[in-house]
Amino acid sequence: MEQTSEEFFHDFRQELLAGAEADGNFQLSEFMETVANELVETGFTEGFELCDYRPPQGGMRVDGFWFNDEGVLDLFIADFDSRDALASLSKTEVGAVFKRLTNFFEASVNKGLADKLEVTSPGYGLARQISDRKDTIRHLNLILFSERALSEKIQELPDMEVAGVSATRHIWDISRLQRQRSSRSHKEPLDLDFAQMFGKGIACLPAHLGTDAYQSYLMVMPAEILATLYEKFGSRLLEQNVRTFLQARGNVNQGIRTTILNEPGMFFAYNNGITATAQCVEIGTTDTGLAITRIVDLQIVNGGQTTASLFHTRKRDKADISQVFVQLKLSVIDSQQSETVVPKISEYANTQNRVNAADFFSNHPFHVRMEGFSRRLWAPAQKGSQRETRWFYERARGQYVDAQSKLTPAEQRRFKAEHPKPQMFTKTDLAKFENVWDDHPRWVNLGSQKNFARYAARIGNEWEKSSDAFNEFYFKRAVARGLVFRATERIVSAQPWYNGGYRANIVAYSLAVLGSITKSRKESINFLGIWNAQKVDTVLEGAIALVSGVVNDDIINPPHGISNISEWCKREACWTRIQARSGEVEKLLPPEFYDRLLTLDDQGVEIRSARQVQKVDDGIEAQRQVLTVPASEWARIHQALLKKNLLTPKEEGVLKIAMQIPAKLPTEKQCVVLLVVLERGRAEGIRIGGTDNSHSE
Repeated sequence: MEQTSEEFFHDFRQELLAGAEADGNFQLSEFMETVANELVETGFTEGFELCDYRPPQGGMRVDGFWFNDEGVLDLFIADFDSRDALASLSKTEVGAVFKRLTNFFEASVNKGLADKLEVTSPGYGLARQISDRKDTIRHLNLILFSERALSEKIQELPDMEVAGVSATRHIWDISRLQRQRSSRSHKEPLDLDFAQMFGKGIACLPAHLGTDAYQSYLMVMPAEILATLYEKFGSRLLEQNVRTFLQARGNVNQGIRTTILNEPGMFFAYNNGITATAQCVEIGTTDTGLAITRIVDLQIVNGGQTTASLFHTRKRDKADISQVFVQLKLSVIDSQQSETVVPKISEYANTQNRVNAADFFSNHPFHVRMEGFSRRLWAPAQKGSQRETRWFYERARGQYVDAQSKLTPAEQRRFKAEHPKPQMFTKTDLAKFENVWDDHPRWVNLGSQKNFARYAARIGNEWEKSSDAFNEFYFKRAVARGLVFRATERIVSAQPWYNGGYRANIVAYSLAVLGSITKSRKESINFLGIWNAQKVDTVLEGAIALVSGVVNDDIINPPHGISNISEWCKREACWTRIQARSGEVEKLLPPEFYDRLLTLDDQGVEIRSARQVQKVDDGIEAQRQVLTVPASEWARIHQALLKKNLLTPKEEGVLKIAMQIPAKLPTEKQCVVLLVVLERGRAEGIRIGGTDNSHSE
C-alpha cells in the first residue's frame, strides 16, 4: 500500500535523525547530503559539495554547490527547520529563498564578496571560485531542497537571468522526493516534446517487426537539436554507466571536433552514431513519412562523447553545425525491463571507448558477491545488546527501499531492526571507504562519481587477476573501514577548530595519513577487531582527532597563489605535501596506538585463509552451475566447438566427462574449465538450453 505524504515525511524525518546521529552531522547537513546523494545517483546533478554560508545580516545564503566541467554551476539552498509535521511551502516563500541564493551569486560576481570574507569562512572558497570563473560560467541551476510540500499554486518557474547568466530554478520538495523514491527506476524521466521544443518531429524509420518484444527506430538526428538537448539537460541524457565513464575522461574528442570544423558534410559518414533508449515514444505522420514527436526518458548509452563534443564545438569554437547530422539507433524499453536490458545495450554498444562491464555494471560478479556477503553475514552484537544485525550493501540503486516495499508494517520493523539504515552502504560509499586507505585520497576529493569510476576500474583489473581476493575478509574489512570513515566524520565535526567547512577533505586525508604511517611500519589497523566490536575504540578515536587537526591546519594554508581550498584539495600536490608530514605525525601518536596495530604477517594469515575458503566456495558454485546443464547439452556444445576448432585438448577431455553427467561428475577445477567453455559457446551463438544465449552473462 502506497504511503501518504505524512507517512513518508515521518519516515524520512526518522531516517534523517538516525543518519545525523550516526554521521555526527548537523541535521541540516544530513538533510542536504541525503537529498543531494539521491540526485547524484539519478544524474540530476553531477556532484555536491556542502557550503553552509549564512551571514548574520541575512539577505544571502547558500548551502551547497557543484561546478561541472561544461560551464554549469549548481547552487543549492535549503528550506529546513527540522519540522515535526508536514507543512506547505508558499509561492512567496519560494521567491524569498531563491532571492537569497541569487544575491549570493551577484555579490560574488559583481561586488567582490570573496575579498570581504575571511579565508576560513565557509562561503569564501565558493565566492572566490565564482569570481575566478565568472567568464566561463554559462548557466546556473538554482536548486531548492525543502522538507515541506510545495503549494499547488506553483505550476512553473520561468527561466531567468542572474548577473548576466541564464538560470533555471528547480524545487525538490518532500512530495517530489517521495515520487522519485516510489518510482521503480528511482529517477524522474525526461519528457522531450520535439514538436513543442523544435517545432517539428524527427524523421524515423521503424527497425522492428510487429511481433518484436520491443520497438526500435533508426533516426537521422540534426546535430543542432542534439547539442541543444545536451546544453539544456547535460548528463541527465546519459545513461548512468556512460555518465560515470565520461567523468573519468576528457570531454572533447579531437577527431570529432576536426570533422565538425573542417568537413561537416562528412560527419554522418565518419561518425559511428549514437545508441539510445527510451521508455516510450509518440509517432506522427508527415508528408515525407514517420516522425518521432515525443520521447520519454531518452538515455544515450553509447555516443556520450559525440554528444558532448558537438555541444562544446558549437559553444567554444562557434562552429556552424547546421549541416551536421548524426545517426541514432533508438530502442524503446519499458521501465520494467530497463534495469536488466539497458546495461546490456550499454555494454555491447560501447566498443570504441569501451565501458567495461567489470568497471561499472551493478550485475558484475564483484558487486553480486559483495551483496551476497551483506545478506548472509551477521555483524556481531554490540556490547549490551543480544541482537545481531547486517550491513546492507546496495548493489543497485533503491534496493534498500525496494526490499521493504511489499512488507507488512510488522515485517518492515523487523527488517529495519536487522538492517538499520545507518548500516546501509552503496557502491559509491564502498569506493570512498576503500580508496582513502589505498593511497587514493585525492580521488575521493574529486566527488563520489569520479571516485567510483576510478575505484571500479581498479577493482575490474584486480578481479580479472584474482577474484578470490574478494572474500569474506575483504567484505568485513570494507565494513570496518566504513565504521572508521563514519567515526572520523563524527570526530571532525566535534573538534573545537572545526567551523563547518571542508569536512570531506579532512576525513579523506586524515585516514590516508594513518594508512601511510601504518604501511611504512609494515603494519595495519586491526580491521577485523573493529568488525568484531562494531565500533572504533577510544585509542583510535584519539589518533584520528590528532591527525585530523594536523590535516586541517595543512589544507587551510594552501601554497602562495592558490586561494581556493576545495580546488587545492583535489590536486595531487596537496596529498604529496600532507604525506610529507607523516613522519611528524608519527611522532605525535601515542604508544597505545602502535600497540594495537597488527603486523602484515599476522594479517596475512587471515587473508590467505579467506582466499582459500573463497576458492573452495568458487569451486562449489562452479559445480552447481555445471550440473544444471544436462549431459546432452554438453555433447552438443562439444560437437559445435570441435567443428570450429575452438577446443584445447584439455577442454575436450573435460567435456567428455561432462557428457557422462550424472554417471560421472567433474571435479571443482574441471567445472571452472567447463564454465569457460560454456561462455565461449554462448559467444559463438550456440543455443544453450533451447534459447539463444549469445548475449547472456
